[in-house]
Amino acid sequence: MAGRGSRLRPHTLTVPKPLVPVAGMPIVHRLVKDIAEVVDDEIDEIAFILGDPAFFGDDVVESLTKLANGLGAKASIYRQDEPLGTGHAIMCAKDSLQGPAVIAYADTLIQADFELDPAADAVIWVKSVDRPEAYGVVKLNDNKEIVELVEKPAEFVSDLAVIGIYYFKDVSELKAELQTVLDNNIIHGGEYQINDGIKGMMAKEKVFKTGEVEQWMDCGNKKVTVETNQQVLKNEAKKGKQLIPDSCELENSIVIKPCFIGEGVKLTNSIVGPYVSIGANTEITNSRVSNSIIQHEVSISKGVIENSMIGSYAKFNGLARDLSVGDYSTIDE
Repeated sequence: MAGRGSRLRPHTLTVPKPLVPVAGMPIVHRLVKDIAEVVDDEIDEIAFILGDPAFFGDDVVESLTKLANGLGAKASIYRQDEPLGTGHAIMCAKDSLQGPAVIAYADTLIQADFELDPAADAVIWVKSVDRPEAYGVVKLNDNKEIVELVEKPAEFVSDLAVIGIYYFKDVSELKAELQTVLDNNIIHGGEYQINDGIKGMMAKEKVFKTGEVEQWMDCGNKKVTVETNQQVLKNEAKKGKQLIPDSCELENSIVIKPCFIGEGVKLTNSIVGPYVSIGANTEITNSRVSNSIIQHEVSISKGVIENSMIGSYAKFNGLARDLSVGDYSTIDE
């Protein structure tokens, strides 16, 4: 999670993208908990690869440490000082690379329910997609084993796209191959890639299987993050989770579920929902809000807002329909 999240700006100017809340929970927190449910195993350690300490500071480290400890695990913090690719990022955490492990990119969420194949040396999570030529995909043999990774194939290989989550029965095998990649300066696209380490394992006849997810939800930019918020709210509602606290103050207002509402929110003469997430201590007055993410300590009045993201401590007064407003911004029409 070392990137700056430039595609999600202005929302990542003050908050690292993996800590942007979706349906009331930071993306990386939700991802880690979802993976913990899928593997259904005791987790000893969670290693986080962060970027510049000036941006990923003590508050970020504290949040991630609390996340790991809440799952009964030790938190290890590593830094990637230069953006040299996924393979390089993983090797920044080489001291933690032993035994069974999951490796995940922290800007994607999943919904999955399957058992890890004990016969596999590794599992690559995939999702069937309509336009495989736009993704990296896996090529399978007759035994449904992965034999090749193909990036944006010009001709059809398969429709199973790699989503950026991997399981290794012994991740030290990947570490050895990635060390070879670094030692021999094997670079693609100007970066050291995890795929070259995986290809090294495949060359040694390690067995790779697929784990197919039911949902693959991206948080790469504002549009898809709002879509992901909608899907997560649907998922949480199906599980019967209580998403609206008793502290929510409704004055002549209606909430159309599913919505997430944080503590201390006040709604006055407003209609909110469906598919809205509202952070703590936000006030919305004389407004209509749907399919949007509103962070904490926000003030909104006289707004008609949909398909939007509004950052923390922002103030909005006026009519609009599709917004992307960063933290601490003020709009007064």
